[in-house]
Amino acid sequence: MQNKAHVDSWYAATANLKLDLPPLEGATSTDVCVIGAGYTGLSAAIHLRQAGYNVTVLEANKVAWGASGRNGGHVGTGQRAGQEELEKLVGLDHARALWQLSLEAVDTVCKLIEEHSIDCELKRGNLHVASKAGDIASMPAEVEHLQKVYNYQQLRYVDATELKSMTSGQGFGGGLLDTGSRHLHPLNYALGLARVAIELGATIHEGSRVLSYSEGSQVTVRTDRGEVQAKFLVLACNGYLEKLEPRTAGRIMPINNYMLATEPLGEDLARRLIRDDTSMSDSRFVINYWKLSADNRLLVGGGESYSRRFPADIKGCVRQYALQIYPELADPRIDYGWGGTLAITHRRMPDFGLLSPTTFSAHGYTGHGVPIATLAGKLLAEVIGGTAERFDVMASVPAMEFPGGTLLRWPGLVAGMLFYSLRDRIG
Repeated sequence: MQNKAHVDSWYAATANLKLDLPPLEGATSTDVCVIGAGYTGLSAAIHLRQAGYNVTVLEANKVAWGASGRNGGHVGTGQRAGQEELEKLVGLDHARALWQLSLEAVDTVCKLIEEHSIDCELKRGNLHVASKAGDIASMPAEVEHLQKVYNYQQLRYVDATELKSMTSGQGFGGGLLDTGSRHLHPLNYALGLARVAIELGATIHEGSRVLSYSEGSQVTVRTDRGEVQAKFLVLACNGYLEKLEPRTAGRIMPINNYMLATEPLGEDLARRLIRDDTSMSDSRFVINYWKLSADNRLLVGGGESYSRRFPADIKGCVRQYALQIYPELADPRIDYGWGGTLAITHRRMPDFGLLSPTTFSAHGYTGHGVPIATLAGKLLAEVIGGTAERFDVMASVPAMEFPGGTLLRWPGLVAGMLFYSLRDRIG
């Protein structure tokens, strides 16, 4: 039995709900078995229960033990891939549908929080800043494109002069302010979703790692201490899918990302860093992202690695990126440093799939999982209920396996990421 505690992070230290859910023991049956109690699985459980299905969720460790409890907490509009990129890939009509779903994803997060009184520090706005001259040049055109083609009016360009009044961050010559985006405390959001799912009648088992499953007239899901018979199965494992499902494993790649939290900063310093308390991110391929917590800590994400091991000094690893942006952080204490594993895809779009008439999957959010994974749970409930159109909008985006499939994807990814990180450094 697994039941590991949450990683030692600022999020875990400020969790406002403690769940201690029993592992699966013996045999049970249900309408839908969901593997994974992150945003995808919990949202699926909520929306399936609202549709009248019995739901059992199996989690290997703790609710939101994976990326859902460790991420930057950004709730951004759009897909992870840009709209013009998607237009070339799938055509304008399909790209428009993907854009509308991205707005619905943010709205779904906000409605769940409001309707169920989830206490998770929900705030408005993201300021995306340009790290290179070429990125600055393209930003006004992006604003115009989204306004004219998608009628999106909540994004505007911020020039260098205005940007200096909004942040003391160094090395940025312009940015995009998106007031349609949100940010939040990711673990408290996930714990709130779990509370809602349980209140609606879903069963969640922690410490219940799935060892295997088999498909037939029903799906049989096995753990070390029990099994579940279900009409439908949802795979919601993201970066922790591992070898459970070879049919999708070659299309996603688990990578590690890292965060730190400073000590609480004074109000004056906090407002210099981020005047309007938005989240922030830069335009590097290996992205840096940051925001203030409710108690004025700066939470910074940066750096990636591709092995199972985390760096010995995560605080020092991320601090170097933080200091490049904010030299004034040389003195404040770093209280927390942690890492987590996410799943990326080749095209930076999530991988939605129907693996059989009874088995569905959604994962590979590529750093955009707070809104899109929440939406994924909603769409999974729809397709299980017999309405496939919106799920298919996501599922029909052409997917690519990493070169070499599961065997050779890792060295290929490392080589590619090293190239892009070098490009980030030299501009």
